[in-house]
Amino acid sequence: MNADTNTEHHDVIIIGAGISGLGAACHLQRECPGKDYVILEGRDSIGGTWDLFRYPGIRSDSDLYTFGYDFKPWYGQPIATAEEIMGYLHEVVDENALAANIRFNHWVSRAAWSSDNALWSVEATTGEGETRQITGNFLFMCQGYYDYEGGYQPEFPGEQNFKGPIIHPQKWPEDLDYSNKRMVVIGSGATAATILPAAAEKAAHVTQLQRSPSYYLSVDNTEEDEMIQELIDLDTPKDWIHGIKRRKALAFGSEVTARSYSEPEVLKQELIDAAAAELPEGYDIETHFTPKYGPWEERLCLLPDADMFKAIKSGKASVVTDTIDKFVENGIQLNSGELLEADIIVCATGIELCGLGNIKFEIDDQPITVSETWTHRGVMISDMPNLAWIFGYIRTSWTMRSDMIAHYVCRLLNHMQETGMRQCTPRLRPGDKGMNGKAFIDAEDFAPGYMRRGTPRLPKQSGEAPWVNSQDYYAEKDILPDAPFDDGSLVFSNPEPGRTTKVA
Repeated sequence: MNADTNTEHHDVIIIGAGISGLGAACHLQRECPGKDYVILEGRDSIGGTWDLFRYPGIRSDSDLYTFGYDFKPWYGQPIATAEEIMGYLHEVVDENALAANIRFNHWVSRAAWSSDNALWSVEATTGEGETRQITGNFLFMCQGYYDYEGGYQPEFPGEQNFKGPIIHPQKWPEDLDYSNKRMVVIGSGATAATILPAAAEKAAHVTQLQRSPSYYLSVDNTEEDEMIQELIDLDTPKDWIHGIKRRKALAFGSEVTARSYSEPEVLKQELIDAAAAELPEGYDIETHFTPKYGPWEERLCLLPDADMFKAIKSGKASVVTDTIDKFVENGIQLNSGELLEADIIVCATGIELCGLGNIKFEIDDQPITVSETWTHRGVMISDMPNLAWIFGYIRTSWTMRSDMIAHYVCRLLNHMQETGMRQCTPRLRPGDKGMNGKAFIDAEDFAPGYMRRGTPRLPKQSGEAPWVNSQDYYAEKDILPDAPFDDGSLVFSNPEPGRTTKVA
Protein backbone atom coordinates (compact mmCIF):
# COMPACT_ATOMS: atom_id res chain seq x y z
CA MET A 1 0.00 0.00 0.00
CA ASN A 2 1.26 3.45 -0.89
CA ALA A 3 0.36 5.71 2.04
CA ASP A 4 0.43 8.87 -0.08
CA THR A 5 -1.88 7.74 -2.85
CA ASN A 6 -3.92 5.22 -0.84
CA THR A 7 -3.47 2.84 -3.77
CA GLU A 8 -2.40 -0.78 -3.86
CA HIS A 9 -1.59 -3.05 -6.79
CA HIS A 10 -2.18 -6.76 -7.52
CA ASP A 11 -1.84 -9.02 -10.51
CA VAL A 12 -5.51 -10.03 -10.26
CA ILE A 13 -8.44 -8.27 -8.61
CA ILE A 14 -11.33 -10.58 -7.72
CA ILE A 15 -14.68 -8.91 -7.03
CA GLY A 16 -16.76 -10.88 -4.54
CA ALA A 17 -16.05 -13.40 -1.77
CA GLY A 18 -18.93 -15.74 -2.45
CA ILE A 19 -18.89 -19.19 -4.04
CA SER A 20 -17.37 -17.89 -7.29
CA GLY A 21 -14.75 -15.56 -5.82
CA LEU A 22 -13.42 -17.99 -3.21
CA GLY A 23 -13.20 -20.72 -5.84
CA ALA A 24 -11.41 -18.40 -8.27
CA ALA A 25 -8.82 -17.56 -5.60
CA CYS A 26 -8.16 -21.23 -4.89
CA HIS A 27 -7.68 -21.99 -8.58
CA LEU A 28 -5.32 -19.02 -8.98
CA GLN A 29 -3.18 -20.26 -6.10
CA ARG A 30 -2.99 -23.72 -7.61
CA GLU A 31 -2.61 -22.91 -11.30
CA CYS A 32 -0.93 -19.48 -11.30
CA PRO A 33 1.23 -19.62 -8.19
CA GLY A 34 3.31 -16.62 -9.29
CA LYS A 35 0.29 -14.30 -9.43
CA ASP A 36 -0.76 -12.29 -6.41
CA TYR A 37 -4.40 -11.34 -5.98
CA VAL A 38 -6.88 -9.55 -3.75
CA ILE A 39 -10.58 -10.26 -3.16
CA LEU A 40 -12.75 -7.16 -2.72
CA GLU A 41 -15.96 -7.93 -0.85
CA GLY A 42 -18.59 -5.25 -0.27
CA ARG A 43 -20.07 -6.94 2.79
CA ASP A 44 -18.41 -7.92 6.06
CA SER A 45 -18.50 -11.67 5.50
CA ILE A 46 -17.70 -14.35 2.98
CA GLY A 47 -20.44 -16.48 1.48
CA GLY A 48 -22.40 -14.18 -0.81
CA THR A 49 -25.86 -15.68 -1.23
CA TRP A 50 -25.43 -18.05 1.68
CA ASP A 51 -24.66 -15.28 4.14
CA LEU A 52 -27.00 -12.63 2.72
CA PHE A 53 -30.25 -14.58 2.82
CA ARG A 54 -31.54 -15.37 6.30
CA TYR A 55 -35.10 -16.55 5.73
CA PRO A 56 -36.39 -19.73 7.44
CA GLY A 57 -35.09 -23.01 6.03
CA ILE A 58 -32.69 -21.49 3.49
CA ARG A 59 -30.92 -24.30 1.68
CA SER A 60 -29.44 -25.25 -1.67
CA ASP A 61 -31.78 -25.81 -4.59
CA SER A 62 -29.32 -28.15 -6.29
CA ASP A 63 -27.33 -31.11 -5.03
CA LEU A 64 -24.07 -30.39 -3.22
CA TYR A 65 -22.18 -33.21 -4.93
CA THR A 66 -22.13 -31.08 -8.08
CA PHE A 67 -22.40 -27.72 -6.30
CA GLY A 68 -19.21 -28.32 -4.29
CA TYR A 69 -15.86 -27.29 -5.78
CA ASP A 70 -13.98 -29.74 -7.96
CA PHE A 71 -11.02 -29.50 -5.53
CA LYS A 72 -13.05 -30.11 -2.35
CA PRO A 73 -15.56 -32.99 -2.38
CA TRP A 74 -18.83 -32.62 -0.48
CA TYR A 75 -19.50 -35.56 1.83
CA GLY A 76 -22.76 -34.49 3.48
CA GLN A 77 -26.40 -34.72 2.44
CA PRO A 78 -27.20 -33.82 -1.18
CA ILE A 79 -29.44 -30.86 -0.27
CA ALA A 80 -27.66 -28.71 2.32
CA THR A 81 -28.69 -25.86 4.60
CA ALA A 82 -27.09 -22.42 4.38
CA GLU A 83 -25.38 -23.09 7.70
CA GLU A 84 -23.79 -26.26 6.31
CA ILE A 85 -22.72 -24.50 3.12
CA MET A 86 -21.20 -21.63 5.11
CA GLY A 87 -19.29 -24.17 7.19
CA TYR A 88 -17.95 -25.70 3.97
CA LEU A 89 -16.89 -22.26 2.66
CA HIS A 90 -15.12 -21.37 5.91
CA GLU A 91 -13.21 -24.64 5.57
CA VAL A 92 -12.20 -23.58 2.03
CA VAL A 93 -10.93 -20.23 3.36
CA ASP A 94 -8.98 -21.87 6.20
CA GLU A 95 -7.55 -24.77 4.20
CA ASN A 96 -6.33 -22.45 1.44
CA ALA A 97 -5.24 -19.52 3.64
CA LEU A 98 -7.46 -17.07 1.76
CA ALA A 99 -8.30 -14.73 4.65
CA ALA A 100 -5.22 -12.52 4.26
CA ASN A 101 -6.22 -11.77 0.66
CA ILE A 102 -9.80 -10.66 1.39
CA ARG A 103 -10.71 -6.98 1.89
CA PHE A 104 -14.13 -6.82 3.53
CA ASN A 105 -16.39 -3.75 3.39
CA HIS A 106 -14.87 -2.71 0.06
CA TRP A 107 -17.82 -1.81 -2.17
CA VAL A 108 -16.70 -1.36 -5.78
CA SER A 109 -18.51 1.35 -7.75
CA ARG A 110 -16.15 2.10 -10.64
CA ALA A 111 -13.53 0.30 -12.71
CA ALA A 112 -11.44 2.00 -15.42
CA TRP A 113 -9.02 0.37 -17.86
CA SER A 114 -5.96 2.16 -19.22
CA SER A 115 -4.34 0.67 -22.32
CA ASP A 116 -1.34 2.96 -21.82
CA ASN A 117 -0.60 1.33 -18.47
CA ALA A 118 -2.27 -2.04 -19.18
CA LEU A 119 -4.03 -1.71 -15.85
CA TRP A 120 -7.46 -1.71 -14.28
CA SER A 121 -8.04 0.96 -11.64
CA VAL A 122 -10.84 0.00 -9.29
CA GLU A 123 -12.52 2.44 -6.92
CA ALA A 124 -13.89 0.99 -3.70
CA THR A 125 -15.67 2.62 -0.79
CA THR A 126 -14.82 1.14 2.61
CA GLY A 127 -17.11 0.68 5.56
CA GLU A 128 -15.65 3.86 7.06
CA GLY A 129 -16.59 5.85 3.97
CA GLU A 130 -13.03 6.05 2.70
CA THR A 131 -12.39 5.74 -1.04
CA ARG A 132 -9.53 3.48 -2.08
CA GLN A 133 -7.92 2.85 -5.44
CA ILE A 134 -6.75 -0.66 -6.24
CA THR A 135 -4.96 -1.35 -9.51
CA GLY A 136 -4.64 -4.73 -11.17
CA ASN A 137 -3.51 -6.33 -14.40
CA PHE A 138 -6.63 -8.50 -14.63
CA LEU A 139 -10.17 -8.05 -13.29
CA PHE A 140 -12.10 -11.19 -12.35
CA MET A 141 -15.81 -10.45 -11.76
CA CYS A 142 -17.19 -12.97 -9.25
CA GLN A 143 -19.91 -10.81 -7.75
CA GLY A 144 -22.87 -13.02 -8.63
CA TYR A 145 -25.71 -12.12 -10.91
CA TYR A 146 -28.37 -10.47 -8.78
CA ASP A 147 -28.63 -7.12 -7.04
CA TYR A 148 -27.61 -7.30 -3.37
CA GLU A 149 -29.35 -4.01 -2.66
CA GLY A 150 -32.77 -5.60 -2.89
CA GLY A 151 -34.97 -8.12 -4.66
CA TYR A 152 -37.95 -7.71 -6.93
CA GLN A 153 -40.93 -6.50 -4.94
CA PRO A 154 -43.85 -5.19 -6.98
CA GLU A 155 -46.19 -2.68 -5.38
CA PHE A 156 -49.58 -4.11 -4.52
CA PRO A 157 -52.71 -1.96 -4.14
CA GLY A 158 -53.51 -1.14 -0.53
CA GLU A 159 -50.16 -2.15 0.99
CA GLN A 160 -50.37 0.81 3.35
CA ASN A 161 -53.59 -0.61 4.83
CA PHE A 162 -52.07 -3.90 6.00
CA LYS A 163 -51.36 -3.78 9.74
CA GLY A 164 -48.60 -6.39 9.83
CA PRO A 165 -45.07 -6.49 8.38
CA ILE A 166 -44.49 -6.96 4.63
CA ILE A 167 -41.15 -8.72 4.09
CA HIS A 168 -38.95 -9.63 1.16
CA PRO A 169 -36.85 -12.79 1.80
CA GLN A 170 -33.67 -10.95 0.75
CA LYS A 171 -34.12 -8.62 3.74
CA TRP A 172 -35.54 -10.98 6.34
CA PRO A 173 -35.53 -9.32 9.80
CA GLU A 174 -33.39 -11.29 12.24
CA ASP A 175 -35.76 -10.47 15.11
CA LEU A 176 -38.97 -11.48 13.33
CA ASP A 177 -41.11 -13.68 15.58
CA TYR A 178 -43.68 -15.53 13.53
CA SER A 179 -44.64 -18.04 16.22
CA ASN A 180 -48.37 -18.76 16.12
CA LYS A 181 -48.83 -16.13 13.41
CA ARG A 182 -50.68 -16.51 10.13
CA MET A 183 -48.23 -16.07 7.28
CA VAL A 184 -48.94 -15.63 3.56
CA VAL A 185 -46.02 -16.20 1.21
CA ILE A 186 -46.54 -14.68 -2.24
CA GLY A 187 -44.66 -16.68 -4.89
CA SER A 188 -44.25 -20.14 -6.36
CA GLY A 189 -40.50 -20.60 -6.78
CA ALA A 190 -37.76 -22.23 -4.74
CA THR A 191 -37.77 -19.52 -2.06
CA ALA A 192 -41.48 -19.87 -1.37
CA ALA A 193 -41.17 -23.67 -1.38
CA THR A 194 -38.37 -23.40 1.20
CA ILE A 195 -40.07 -20.91 3.53
CA LEU A 196 -43.41 -22.73 3.59
CA PRO A 197 -42.37 -25.98 5.35
CA ALA A 198 -39.75 -24.27 7.55
CA ALA A 199 -42.06 -21.51 8.80
CA ALA A 200 -44.96 -23.96 9.24
CA GLU A 201 -43.07 -25.57 12.12
CA LYS A 202 -43.70 -22.47 14.29
CA ALA A 203 -46.40 -20.43 12.55
CA ALA A 204 -50.09 -20.92 13.17
CA HIS A 205 -50.50 -21.51 9.43
CA VAL A 206 -48.58 -20.71 6.25
CA THR A 207 -50.33 -20.11 2.93
CA GLN A 208 -48.45 -20.00 -0.35
CA LEU A 209 -50.27 -17.63 -2.70
CA GLN A 210 -49.36 -18.14 -6.34
CA ARG A 211 -50.65 -16.76 -9.63
CA SER A 212 -49.78 -20.03 -11.35
CA PRO A 213 -48.17 -23.32 -10.30
CA SER A 214 -44.56 -24.45 -10.61
CA TYR A 215 -42.96 -27.88 -10.94
CA TYR A 216 -41.79 -29.56 -7.76
CA LEU A 217 -39.81 -32.74 -7.35
CA SER A 218 -39.23 -34.55 -4.08
CA VAL A 219 -35.69 -35.88 -3.59
CA ASP A 220 -34.41 -38.30 -0.99
CA ASN A 221 -32.07 -36.24 1.20
CA THR A 222 -30.35 -39.13 2.93
CA GLU A 223 -26.61 -39.32 2.48
CA GLU A 224 -26.47 -42.89 1.25
CA ASP A 225 -28.62 -45.01 -1.01
CA GLU A 226 -28.40 -48.81 -1.08
CA MET A 227 -25.64 -48.94 -3.69
CA ILE A 228 -23.52 -46.31 -1.94
CA GLN A 229 -23.96 -48.03 1.41
CA GLU A 230 -22.73 -51.28 -0.12
CA LEU A 231 -19.63 -49.48 -1.41
CA ILE A 232 -19.03 -48.03 2.05
CA ASP A 233 -19.30 -51.50 3.57
CA LEU A 234 -16.62 -52.63 1.10
CA ASP A 235 -14.27 -49.87 2.37
CA THR A 236 -14.32 -48.05 -0.97
CA PRO A 237 -12.26 -44.83 -0.76
CA LYS A 238 -14.34 -41.74 0.06
CA ASP A 239 -13.16 -39.87 -3.02
CA TRP A 240 -14.32 -42.71 -5.26
CA ILE A 241 -17.72 -42.72 -3.58
CA HIS A 242 -18.01 -38.95 -3.98
CA GLY A 243 -17.14 -39.28 -7.66
CA ILE A 244 -19.93 -41.82 -8.11
CA LYS A 245 -22.43 -39.58 -6.30
CA ARG A 246 -21.39 -36.61 -8.44
CA ARG A 247 -21.80 -38.59 -11.67
CA LYS A 248 -25.19 -39.92 -10.56
CA ALA A 249 -26.38 -36.38 -9.81
CA LEU A 250 -25.12 -35.10 -13.16
CA ALA A 251 -26.71 -38.00 -15.02
CA PHE A 252 -30.05 -37.37 -13.32
CA GLY A 253 -29.99 -33.67 -14.20
CA SER A 254 -28.95 -34.42 -17.77
CA GLU A 255 -31.77 -36.91 -18.20
CA VAL A 256 -34.42 -34.51 -16.86
CA THR A 257 -33.15 -31.71 -19.10
CA ALA A 258 -33.03 -33.95 -22.18
CA ARG A 259 -36.55 -35.26 -21.56
CA SER A 260 -37.86 -31.71 -21.11
CA TYR A 261 -37.02 -31.28 -24.82
CA SER A 262 -37.68 -34.75 -26.22
CA GLU A 263 -40.90 -35.65 -24.37
CA PRO A 264 -42.08 -32.61 -22.40
CA GLU A 265 -45.69 -33.78 -22.02
CA VAL A 266 -44.65 -37.17 -20.66
CA LEU A 267 -42.23 -35.61 -18.19
CA LYS A 268 -44.82 -33.01 -17.20
CA GLN A 269 -47.34 -35.68 -16.34
CA GLU A 270 -44.76 -37.67 -14.37
CA LEU A 271 -43.92 -34.63 -12.25
CA ILE A 272 -47.59 -33.86 -11.66
CA ASP A 273 -48.32 -37.49 -10.76
CA ALA A 274 -45.35 -37.54 -8.37
CA ALA A 275 -46.72 -34.47 -6.58
CA ALA A 276 -50.20 -35.99 -6.40
CA ALA A 277 -48.78 -39.12 -4.78
CA GLU A 278 -47.32 -37.03 -1.93
CA LEU A 279 -50.46 -34.94 -1.30
CA PRO A 280 -53.77 -35.85 0.39
CA GLU A 281 -56.21 -37.91 -1.64
CA GLY A 282 -58.55 -35.70 -3.65
CA TYR A 283 -56.23 -32.68 -3.54
CA ASP A 284 -56.86 -30.23 -6.39
CA ILE A 285 -53.72 -30.99 -8.39
CA GLU A 286 -55.11 -29.44 -11.56
CA THR A 287 -55.41 -26.00 -9.95
CA HIS A 288 -52.39 -25.88 -7.66
CA PHE A 289 -49.72 -28.18 -9.15
CA THR A 290 -50.28 -28.23 -12.92
CA PRO A 291 -48.07 -25.55 -14.52
CA LYS A 292 -49.03 -23.79 -17.74
CA TYR A 293 -45.49 -24.05 -19.12
CA GLY A 294 -43.25 -26.95 -20.01
CA PRO A 295 -40.73 -28.59 -17.68
CA TRP A 296 -37.49 -26.61 -17.29
CA GLU A 297 -38.79 -23.47 -18.99
CA GLU A 298 -38.37 -22.23 -15.43
CA ARG A 299 -36.27 -23.78 -12.69
CA LEU A 300 -37.45 -27.10 -11.29
CA CYS A 301 -37.90 -26.79 -7.50
CA LEU A 302 -36.37 -29.64 -5.50
CA LEU A 303 -38.04 -30.59 -2.21
CA PRO A 304 -35.79 -32.49 0.22
CA ASP A 305 -37.73 -35.44 1.60
CA ALA A 306 -40.98 -33.93 0.26
CA ASP A 307 -40.95 -31.30 3.04
CA MET A 308 -43.38 -28.94 1.32
CA PHE A 309 -45.85 -31.73 0.53
CA LYS A 310 -45.62 -33.00 4.12
CA ALA A 311 -46.40 -29.54 5.51
CA ILE A 312 -49.48 -29.33 3.30
CA LYS A 313 -50.55 -32.85 4.24
CA SER A 314 -50.23 -32.01 7.95
CA GLY A 315 -52.66 -29.11 7.62
CA LYS A 316 -50.06 -26.57 8.81
CA ALA A 317 -49.68 -25.17 5.31
CA SER A 318 -51.75 -24.69 2.18
CA VAL A 319 -51.51 -23.44 -1.39
CA VAL A 320 -53.92 -20.93 -2.96
CA THR A 321 -53.82 -20.20 -6.68
CA ASP A 322 -55.37 -16.82 -7.37
CA THR A 323 -54.52 -13.20 -8.12
CA ILE A 324 -54.38 -10.23 -5.79
CA ASP A 325 -57.04 -7.52 -5.79
CA LYS A 326 -55.57 -5.55 -2.90
CA PHE A 327 -54.02 -5.71 0.53
CA VAL A 328 -56.44 -4.99 3.36
CA GLU A 329 -56.03 -4.43 7.07
CA ASN A 330 -56.03 -8.11 8.01
CA GLY A 331 -54.68 -9.81 4.90
CA ILE A 332 -55.09 -10.03 1.14
CA GLN A 333 -58.31 -9.65 -0.82
CA LEU A 334 -58.20 -11.95 -3.87
CA ASN A 335 -59.86 -11.34 -7.20
CA SER A 336 -61.97 -14.44 -6.63
CA GLY A 337 -63.54 -12.66 -3.65
CA GLU A 338 -61.75 -14.76 -1.04
CA LEU A 339 -59.96 -13.07 1.87
CA LEU A 340 -56.63 -14.55 2.92
CA GLU A 341 -56.17 -13.54 6.55
CA ALA A 342 -52.57 -12.83 7.53
CA ASP A 343 -50.47 -11.39 10.31
CA ILE A 344 -47.31 -11.41 8.15
CA ILE A 345 -46.96 -11.18 4.36
CA VAL A 346 -43.79 -12.41 2.67
CA CYS A 347 -43.18 -11.26 -0.92
CA ALA A 348 -41.10 -14.14 -2.35
CA THR A 349 -41.46 -12.44 -5.71
CA GLY A 350 -37.93 -12.91 -6.98
CA ILE A 351 -34.54 -11.30 -7.41
CA GLU A 352 -33.29 -8.53 -9.64
CA LEU A 353 -30.40 -9.20 -12.02
CA CYS A 354 -27.66 -6.63 -12.34
CA GLY A 355 -25.07 -6.16 -15.04
CA LEU A 356 -21.66 -6.94 -13.53
CA GLY A 357 -22.40 -5.66 -10.06
CA ASN A 358 -23.84 -2.32 -11.20
CA ILE A 359 -20.25 -1.10 -11.54
CA LYS A 360 -19.52 1.84 -13.85
CA PHE A 361 -16.94 0.68 -16.39
CA GLU A 362 -14.66 2.82 -18.52
CA ILE A 363 -12.21 1.71 -21.20
CA ASP A 364 -9.60 4.37 -22.01
CA ASP A 365 -11.86 7.11 -20.62
CA GLN A 366 -14.89 5.89 -22.60
CA PRO A 367 -17.93 4.63 -20.61
CA ILE A 368 -19.11 1.10 -21.41
CA THR A 369 -22.74 0.06 -21.66
CA VAL A 370 -22.66 -3.64 -20.80
CA SER A 371 -25.94 -4.40 -22.60
CA GLU A 372 -24.36 -3.26 -25.89
CA THR A 373 -21.47 -5.72 -25.63
CA TRP A 374 -21.14 -9.35 -26.68
CA THR A 375 -20.17 -12.24 -24.46
CA HIS A 376 -17.11 -14.24 -25.47
CA ARG A 377 -17.74 -17.90 -24.53
CA GLY A 378 -19.89 -16.61 -21.66
CA VAL A 379 -16.63 -15.67 -19.90
CA MET A 380 -15.20 -12.45 -21.35
CA ILE A 381 -16.87 -9.38 -22.88
CA SER A 382 -16.25 -7.70 -26.22
CA ASP A 383 -13.98 -4.65 -26.16
CA MET A 384 -13.30 -5.02 -22.42
CA PRO A 385 -9.63 -5.98 -21.96
CA ASN A 386 -8.35 -8.32 -19.28
CA LEU A 387 -11.75 -8.96 -17.75
CA ALA A 388 -13.58 -12.22 -17.11
CA TRP A 389 -16.75 -12.90 -15.18
CA ILE A 390 -18.46 -15.91 -13.74
CA PHE A 391 -22.07 -16.67 -14.58
CA GLY A 392 -22.82 -20.28 -13.71
CA TYR A 393 -25.30 -22.78 -15.06
CA ILE A 394 -29.04 -22.35 -14.73
CA ARG A 395 -29.97 -26.03 -14.80
CA THR A 396 -26.74 -27.61 -13.62
CA SER A 397 -25.07 -26.49 -10.40
CA TRP A 398 -23.54 -23.00 -10.55
CA THR A 399 -20.15 -24.23 -9.40
CA MET A 400 -19.76 -26.66 -12.28
CA ARG A 401 -19.25 -23.63 -14.48
CA SER A 402 -17.46 -21.40 -11.99
CA ASP A 403 -14.75 -24.05 -11.68
CA MET A 404 -14.54 -24.40 -15.45
CA ILE A 405 -14.28 -20.64 -16.00
CA ALA A 406 -11.59 -20.31 -13.33
CA HIS A 407 -9.54 -23.01 -15.08
CA TYR A 408 -9.97 -21.14 -18.38
CA VAL A 409 -8.88 -17.81 -16.87
CA CYS A 410 -5.82 -19.37 -15.24
CA ARG A 411 -4.86 -20.92 -18.59
CA LEU A 412 -5.30 -17.51 -20.25
CA LEU A 413 -3.18 -15.73 -17.64
CA ASN A 414 -0.40 -18.28 -18.06
CA HIS A 415 -0.61 -17.92 -21.84
CA MET A 416 -0.27 -14.14 -21.59
CA GLN A 417 2.73 -14.49 -19.31
CA GLU A 418 4.41 -16.99 -21.62
CA THR A 419 3.90 -14.76 -24.67
CA GLY A 420 4.76 -11.51 -22.87
CA MET A 421 1.45 -9.88 -23.75
CA ARG A 422 -0.16 -7.60 -21.17
CA GLN A 423 -3.54 -7.17 -22.82
CA CYS A 424 -6.19 -9.57 -24.11
CA THR A 425 -9.33 -8.08 -25.65
CA PRO A 426 -12.25 -9.95 -27.22
CA ARG A 427 -13.04 -8.25 -30.55
CA LEU A 428 -15.66 -8.98 -33.17
CA ARG A 429 -13.94 -10.29 -36.28
CA PRO A 430 -14.98 -8.92 -39.68
CA GLY A 431 -17.24 -11.93 -40.23
CA ASP A 432 -18.86 -11.49 -36.80
CA LYS A 433 -20.10 -7.97 -37.40
CA GLY A 434 -23.78 -7.79 -38.18
CA MET A 435 -24.55 -11.12 -36.51
CA ASN A 436 -27.96 -11.51 -34.92
CA GLY A 437 -28.02 -11.03 -31.17
CA LYS A 438 -30.12 -12.65 -28.50
CA ALA A 439 -30.33 -12.48 -24.73
CA PHE A 440 -27.48 -13.75 -22.58
CA ILE A 441 -29.94 -16.38 -21.35
CA ASP A 442 -32.22 -17.26 -24.24
CA ALA A 443 -35.87 -16.66 -23.25
CA GLU A 444 -36.98 -19.50 -25.52
CA ASP A 445 -34.90 -21.84 -23.39
CA PHE A 446 -35.38 -20.48 -19.88
CA ALA A 447 -37.73 -17.65 -19.02
CA PRO A 448 -38.56 -17.06 -15.34
CA GLY A 449 -39.56 -13.52 -14.43
CA TYR A 450 -36.17 -12.42 -13.11
CA MET A 451 -34.52 -13.42 -16.40
CA ARG A 452 -37.11 -11.66 -18.53
CA ARG A 453 -36.68 -8.51 -16.45
CA GLY A 454 -32.92 -8.64 -16.12
CA THR A 455 -31.31 -9.91 -19.31
CA PRO A 456 -31.46 -6.46 -20.99
CA ARG A 457 -28.78 -5.47 -18.43
CA LEU A 458 -26.41 -8.24 -19.53
CA PRO A 459 -24.21 -8.72 -22.62
CA LYS A 460 -25.69 -10.19 -25.78
CA GLN A 461 -24.87 -13.54 -27.31
CA SER A 462 -25.31 -14.99 -30.79
CA GLY A 463 -25.72 -18.45 -32.20
CA GLU A 464 -22.15 -18.51 -33.49
CA ALA A 465 -19.06 -19.44 -31.49
CA PRO A 466 -17.28 -17.96 -29.68
CA TRP A 467 -20.02 -15.38 -29.01
CA VAL A 468 -22.18 -17.94 -27.22
CA ASN A 469 -23.12 -18.34 -23.57
CA SER A 470 -23.48 -22.11 -23.38
CA GLN A 471 -25.77 -23.39 -20.67
CA ASP A 472 -25.06 -27.01 -21.57
CA TYR A 473 -22.44 -28.48 -19.26
CA TYR A 474 -22.04 -31.62 -21.34
CA ALA A 475 -21.25 -29.61 -24.46
CA GLU A 476 -19.11 -26.99 -22.76
CA LYS A 477 -16.95 -29.39 -20.76
CA ASP A 478 -15.47 -30.60 -24.05
CA ILE A 479 -14.98 -27.08 -25.46
CA LEU A 480 -13.95 -24.56 -22.81
CA PRO A 481 -10.99 -26.43 -21.26
CA ASP A 482 -9.18 -26.49 -24.64
CA ALA A 483 -10.78 -23.49 -26.35
CA PRO A 484 -8.14 -21.89 -28.62
CA PHE A 485 -6.73 -18.44 -28.02
CA ASP A 486 -5.65 -17.98 -31.66
CA ASP A 487 -8.96 -17.93 -33.57
CA GLY A 488 -8.79 -14.16 -34.07
CA SER A 489 -11.55 -13.34 -31.60
CA LEU A 490 -9.04 -12.61 -28.83
CA VAL A 491 -6.63 -9.81 -29.66
CA PHE A 492 -3.37 -9.94 -27.70
CA SER A 493 -1.46 -6.66 -27.49
CA ASN A 494 0.56 -4.37 -25.25
CA PRO A 495 3.76 -6.43 -24.99
CA GLU A 496 5.85 -6.07 -21.87
CA PRO A 497 8.42 -3.29 -22.38
CA GLY A 498 11.85 -4.57 -23.24
CA ARG A 499 10.76 -8.18 -23.50
CA THR A 500 11.14 -10.32 -26.60
CA THR A 501 7.67 -11.78 -27.03
CA LYS A 502 6.29 -14.81 -28.74
CA VAL A 503 3.43 -14.51 -31.19
CA ALA A 504 0.17 -15.02 -29.31
